Amino acid sequence: MCLGIPGEVVALIDQDLATVAVNGVRRDISVSLLDDVAVGDWVLVHVGFALSKIDQAEAAATLDQVKKLGRVWDDEIEAFAETSIV
Repeated sequence: MCLGIPGEVVALIDQDLATVAVNGVRRDISVSLLDDVAVGDWVLVHVGFALSKIDQAEAAATLDQVKKLGRVWDDEIEAFAETSIV
């Protein structure tokens, strides 16, 4: 299963790429589908793309819910970490 995971933008690489942090894992993703992405923004990440910007409260609520999925969450974070930059 592939989930959309909230990630915080921690660095902008260029107009199309940013580094996001998800559960302590950092990864470069495409932000080319969004306008005006800035460091500190929260985005919904799916298969290496930021699909939408979300606020911090929505990000926290979503992360809380997906963590309750147990193994599915663990698998998703493991896959995310396999392509991480840190």
